[in-house]
Amino acid sequence: MRLILLGPPGAGKGTQAQRLVHKHNLIQLSTGEMLRAAVAAQTPIGLQAKDIMASGSLVPDEIVIGIISDRLDQPDMKNGFILDGFPRTVPQAAALDDLLKKKHIKLDAVIELRVNESALLDRVESRVAEMRARGEEVRIDDTPEVLSKRLASYRTLTEPLIHYYSERRKLLTVDGMMTIEHVTREINRILSAIGAVEPKASKAAAPAKQAKAGARKTTKPAGKKAVKTAGKAAKSAPKATKAVSKGAKKAKKATKKIANKTGRKTAKKAVKKPAKKAVKKVTKKRAKR
Repeated sequence: MRLILLGPPGAGKGTQAQRLVHKHNLIQLSTGEMLRAAVAAQTPIGLQAKDIMASGSLVPDEIVIGIISDRLDQPDMKNGFILDGFPRTVPQAAALDDLLKKKHIKLDAVIELRVNESALLDRVESRVAEMRARGEEVRIDDTPEVLSKRLASYRTLTEPLIHYYSERRKLLTVDGMMTIEHVTREINRILSAIGAVEPKASKAAAPAKQAKAGARKTTKPAGKKAVKTAGKAAKSAPKATKAVSKGAKKAKKATKKIANKTGRKTAKKAVKKPAKKAVKKVTKKRAKR
């Protein structure tokens, strides 16, 4: 499964990405982490990125794409990935499409977590107020002011990706204002619907499985009994054959006896009848004389 999560800051992309990683054994690809790993490993692209990052400049798209390309070639990528923080712009998305095409990798879906920006700002304000009330330190990048700037940047640079992926029929939209659990369920439901993941077996399958197991248990003793019966039948077969043979002999003898008896009677009749006629004829002749 290969996914991209889209949505403004605070939409919950990180939370949902982690849940998908654990559920489907995916790799979360963060461009920031990949850049740091490439620099630490001193790969050719990592060395290029190191100098640019040291100067405080943004790393060009071609270097980021090169790092993603190297990462996709590693063996742990066979189950799939979720891209986190990339692409941010339409040119980056086009470059990523070209890369995936060259590697014969299919992007399954781009999931947009759609949220209400006003509600996001209200959430941040409430969270910051609660943290200050507890005397906790508030991060500089976790304030309504910073979030407003990040949201404006998202609308300008990243929001056009929604149209870009919608045109390519890759975009799936989920209501990010639902609870975390509801968002997770909805993401998994739509991924099953498009065939990116195998749907869970229905509850009806459980009784069927139990019935199958029961059938196996029933069959086993029946099999033993059948074998025992067959063994007994095999033992008694010679006796039965002998008895049949003996019976056949007796029947043959009886038939012969009946046949002989019948034959003798028939012969007697055959002799007796013409003899009577002959005697009768002679008697008639004598009488005439």
